[in-house]
Amino acid sequence: MSDARPVKAPKGGKVRVARLTDLAALGELSRLCQDERSATRSLGLPVSGPPIGVFSLFRLPLGAFQPHDLMYVYEDSGRLSGLIRVERDSVRDEWTIVELDGIGSGQAGDIRFKLVNQVLREAAKRGPWRLHVACADRDGNVELFMQAGFARYGDEHVLYRDGDQELPAAWTEEQARACGIRSATPLDAQPLARLYASATPPPVQRLEGIRLPDWERQGTHWRVPRSSLAPILRFADVEAFVQETPGGGGDGTGLDGFAQIGVAKEDQPHYLKILGKPDVDLSGLTEFALGVIRSRTEKPGTRREQGILAPVRTYESPIDRRLEDAGFGTIATVTLLMKETLVRVAEPALVPAGVR
Repeated sequence: MSDARPVKAPKGGKVRVARLTDLAALGELSRLCQDERSATRSLGLPVSGPPIGVFSLFRLPLGAFQPHDLMYVYEDSGRLSGLIRVERDSVRDEWTIVELDGIGSGQAGDIRFKLVNQVLREAAKRGPWRLHVACADRDGNVELFMQAGFARYGDEHVLYRDGDQELPAAWTEEQARACGIRSATPLDAQPLARLYASATPPPVQRLEGIRLPDWERQGTHWRVPRSSLAPILRFADVEAFVQETPGGGGDGTGLDGFAQIGVAKEDQPHYLKILGKPDVDLSGLTEFALGVIRSRTEKPGTRREQGILAPVRTYESPIDRRLEDAGFGTIATVTLLMKETLVRVAEPALVPAGVR
C-alpha cells in the first residue's frame, strides 16, 4: 500500500504500513475500537452500528481501499493496537483521515498521536495541499489534532432520516421545471461558486479553497462541497441538481439552491447535501431530492431501508430546519479540522506608488 519504511516508536512499539496479512488482526482491532453504546468509532462519526445499520464507513476487508490510499498500524509485541487510514484525493491533492483507532490501558492517546505524526511525516514527503479530518469533540479528539497542528474551522450537524419512513413520490419533469429545478452541468460552475460564496463565511471559503474546476468536475468522485461524510460518496452513485433563481435574481448568482445526492451502492446510508441562500425556502428542492432517491432505490437490486444521512454546517441554518420538516433528526455534531502543508503565496496586487 506504500513504500514507506517502518518508523520505530518508543516502548518497543513501531508504526508500519498495513499488510494484507494483517486482515484478521485489523478486524479484531476494529471490533475492539467500536463503541457499541454510541455506535461510533474513535473519531466519533455516526457511521456504524444501530440505529443506522451495519454499514461502517471504515469497513474491512481492505477491498474498500483504493491503490493510492494509505493505512498504517501500530504494532507492539506482535499485536496491533492502533490503526490510521488516509484517503487521498489525487485531483485536488488533498488527504482525509477517515479512521484513527488506538487501544491499550492508558496508551491509546499516545498510540493515536504517533500514528497521526507518521501521516504528517509521509505528507511532508509526498506534498499534499491539505489534510482534513472530521471528528466528534470527545475522547480528546480535537485536542489531539490541534496538538498536531490542525486548525479547527467549523462544526457540522449530521442528520439522519430512517429508512422505515416513506419517501416522497418522484417529481415529474413538469413539476421540477415549474420550480426551476434541473440537473447540474459543468456550465453551472460559476453560478455554483457564487452560490457557495453567498452561503459560506469568507474565512471558510479561504480555507477550503474550492476552485472553478472543482465545481465543473461532476460524477461519482465529485467531492465538493466538502463535508464530514464526503468519503461515503466513494460507495455511491452521485448526482447533482440546482434550483434556479426566478427571473435570474439580482445578486448575480442565478441559483437559489443546490442538492447533491449519493445513492448507495453498498450496505450504507444514502447521502444528501443541500446548499442554498439563507433567505430562500428550499423545502421544494429537499422534497425533489428525496423523490430522486426514491426513484433510484425502487430499481431491482437496490435497498432503501438503510436511511439517508445529511450533513449541515452550523452556519447553514435554516437548512437543518427544512430537513427536520422532511423527517430528519440530528444524531451527531462533529468538528471539522484542517492542516495546510504548503505555504500560501500572496497573489500579486496593485499598490500605491511611493512618492519621491
